[in-house]
Amino acid sequence: MLTSQRKHYLMEVLRRDGQIVATRISSELGVSEDTIRRDLREMAKEGLLQRVHGGALPASAALADFAARQHIAPGDKAAIGRAAAAMVQPGQVVCVDGGTTCTQLVRALPRTLRATVVTHSPSIAMELMERPEIEVILLGGRLFRHSAVAVGAATVEAIAQIRADTYFMGVTSVHPDEGLSTGDYEEACVKRALCRAAAETIVLASPEKLATASPYRVVGLSEISGMVVAGDTGEEMVRPYRERGVALTFATP
Repeated sequence: MLTSQRKHYLMEVLRRDGQIVATRISSELGVSEDTIRRDLREMAKEGLLQRVHGGALPASAALADFAARQHIAPGDKAAIGRAAAAMVQPGQVVCVDGGTTCTQLVRALPRTLRATVVTHSPSIAMELMERPEIEVILLGGRLFRHSAVAVGAATVEAIAQIRADTYFMGVTSVHPDEGLSTGDYEEACVKRALCRAAAETIVLASPEKLATASPYRVVGLSEISGMVVAGDTGEEMVRPYRERGVALTFATP
């Protein structure tokens, strides 16, 4: 079998099974595991999949930059943002991540809400400029342009001084076994620090992020309290998260 034929078959397996197990594929095709691993490395470089121990998982479309992500599932993100905004109670201190879904969250906050929003995203802070009832704490650091957020040691140090009620996490990938992951090491460190600074963490998971993996792990599913997903997400897709004790909120259009 030619290399191009193997790669085409690997993509078919990934779409069908949601994962690639290198030992199984090498046996099926009668080639060495080294050959399959080489194929997976090349495909990962092309952004077609995410390599993990023993094989590969689907890559997330959310690895695209901030501008490109604005055009992915806009209706689902708006609904998820509204559902998350409804969870914020008066007087709370909430951490809000950067990203397109979290932007929808802050836009949906009630006009009369009195609360404090802590964020490392300049764009999230700007969304709240005309909301005098909401106190905004903007965390500084090095600007990571890909996601339009601050990252680095200064950001993590500032987070250590905060005790929030809820952290609304935007993430690149959510997987039942691999947990939550993202495409940048420092961004993963900041998300992990925010998670541990809050009493509960709610993950905003638009459809393209489910059952995918990215290079840098944030936390496992055991460290979050719940997820907000699109209302039409199928039971087969969410069952693995429910079985792992994650509380699910379905966002209606």
